[in-house]
Amino acid sequence: MPGLIRGVARTAVVAGTATAVSNRVTRRQQGRWAEQQSYEAPPAQPAHQAEPPAAPAASDMTSKIEQLKQLGELKSQGVLTEAEFEEQKRTILGS
Repeated sequence: MPGLIRGVARTAVVAGTATAVSNRVTRRQQGRWAEQQSYEAPPAQPAHQAEPPAAPAASDMTSKIEQLKQLGELKSQGVLTEAEFEEQKRTILGS
């Protein structure tokens, strides 16, 4: 019986050590991956700072309509606020 208890205790020690090592390796890898992603990923920009569509060079009505459609899509997606939408719309129609 003492041999059986010794065997069970040894197995428990080995399993506990393996678990501890495995957890440490996992934490280390996650830290390295997070560090690597911070180097690779460009800094996120808030959605409200999206670039407005450029004003057309010529007074081409088709171009203005396309820009207004894009503005409408940005507003419906929540990228532009109502005030930003109105300001950009005036800019497009005024040019």
